[in-house]
Amino acid sequence: MIDALKCFVTVVELSSLSRAAVQLEMAVSSVSRKIDALESELGARLLLRSSRHVVVTDAGERFLPRARNILAELADGKHAVQELDSEPRGLLTVTAPAAFGRLHVAPAIASFLQRYPLIEVDLHVSDDVVDLSARRVDVAVRAGVLPASDLVATWLAGMNRVVSASPAYLARYGWPASPEDLLKHQCLTVNGRVPPRGWWRFEGVNGNQPLPVKGNLRCDDTDSLLHAAISGAGIVHLANWLASDAIVAGQLVPVFPMLPIERDDVRRDTNAPAIHAVHMPGRSNQAKSQLLIRHLKEYFGSPAYWDVAMEAAGAGERRAP
Repeated sequence: MIDALKCFVTVVELSSLSRAAVQLEMAVSSVSRKIDALESELGARLLLRSSRHVVVTDAGERFLPRARNILAELADGKHAVQELDSEPRGLLTVTAPAAFGRLHVAPAIASFLQRYPLIEVDLHVSDDVVDLSARRVDVAVRAGVLPASDLVATWLAGMNRVVSASPAYLARYGWPASPEDLLKHQCLTVNGRVPPRGWWRFEGVNGNQPLPVKGNLRCDDTDSLLHAAISGAGIVHLANWLASDAIVAGQLVPVFPMLPIERDDVRRDTNAPAIHAVHMPGRSNQAKSQLLIRHLKEYFGSPAYWDVAMEAAGAGERRAP
């Protein structure tokens, strides 16, 4: 099966049976038989082949990223076994969203470097989405919904948004009883870029479209909106990982009941926003990248420590007096 997967992926990448056979050091007929066997095992045609052309079918397009992931995981396992007798060392390049990188990735990497002192990490925090195929990046931490790609993705933590405000704001302007009541309040919103997915959106409200909330403060930086909300400027709709410290400290109060935190036994919706680590298959730093990804997953915990802290503080039970 593994040889058949290698043949399939190589033929697709080179768009030719003959060129794939040269690279794999096999006869063209052997490559063709391997793919025939794979198609028979899957019960679907993956490639339309002729003497001159190779066309990937719809089934082949759907199966291709999975085949690459299987081969990448096998390579990772091989590297991990080979490195059992040597201490990990060398450089890893990592990217993360700006706020999440500062709050959660940087402390996790500090812990990682204490564990593996011979590894060096070059960490870049930015809200720009880096093309891993164009730049030498080993691991990218991403928040939100992952688009379809050939990258190997590892789920790290769930992500949802919390409507919150300072106790002083709620005491002065009142407590919204429903999402529709937010239209009567000062809501702190994003300006100058596309709003994050789920921003001011509530299940069953306004046709599941974002509420047209308004306020007298708009900003292109969610961290700034957080601090404005703490200062009493209005109501904010922020990711759980960003708002948690302020909520635990009592600087912000959840306006509506919070969603139950995700645990291991919850079936994860692949289209739901989440924190993922992604990497390119086949890169030379696969083993070290996997060490970092496993450490991030362990450091964040399941459920993530920011959700556990809010639950322990009883944040989800706070209601209007």
